[in-house]
Amino acid sequence: MPDTDPLSRSFGNAFVASGERERRIRNVFESVAPRYDLMNDLMSLGIHRLWKRRLVALAAPRAGQCIVDLAGGTGDVAARLAGPDRQVTVIDPSEAMMAAGRARGLAHVDWQLGAAERLPLADASVDTLTIAFGIRNVTHLDAALAEARRVLKPGGRFLCLEFSTPRPGLRPFYDLFSFTVIPRLGAWIARSPQAYDYLVESIRRFPDQGAFARHIQDAGFADVHWRDLSFGIACIHAGTRPPA
Repeated sequence: MPDTDPLSRSFGNAFVASGERERRIRNVFESVAPRYDLMNDLMSLGIHRLWKRRLVALAAPRAGQCIVDLAGGTGDVAARLAGPDRQVTVIDPSEAMMAAGRARGLAHVDWQLGAAERLPLADASVDTLTIAFGIRNVTHLDAALAEARRVLKPGGRFLCLEFSTPRPGLRPFYDLFSFTVIPRLGAWIARSPQAYDYLVESIRRFPDQGAFARHIQDAGFADVHWRDLSFGIACIHAGTRPPA
């Protein structure tokens, strides 16, 4: 049966099975982990920090909550969500990325290995689930969204920050930057131009704002909406698991 997931299974021009794609994505992040945060600053001119602050402000973490930052990597978002009065856990499939995060000595953050499609969590156990710049790298988008809904408590919130589709007047300049400058930065700073070729291509192939919102709705979330950031270069989608 053909795979109907909207995310491409390709690396370059080569079609790959989902298991092979998962392995290659893991290798991408292992290769860039030591310089991942620096590359994010350079690629976005530091604006990704403002986007993440907006995500955390919308998450509005509170005392007593169980919060999961999925694909949390080096803990950049988790550090902003964390506090002594709540449980914040990074779940990520890359040991190398989490090792880079642990080395920062973040307080009040736990770390757990796991994939978005197979979360190592009980049903209805999470108050808020965030994911920043990770959803486009899952192997099966709809399965990942279904898992997010499964682990959220009734009334729990899903918040996703991801690169998206810029407004038409900005697209030519954005594409020029993405396909020329970012791979060169990857070669220079992260010493992995192939990894950043993949990351740029994954942005281009990701569903636009409306299409992604429909996937979230189809996964069973209510009150689905989104907010464009920086004229649509990035976007925060939100949804709520309906009450039981």
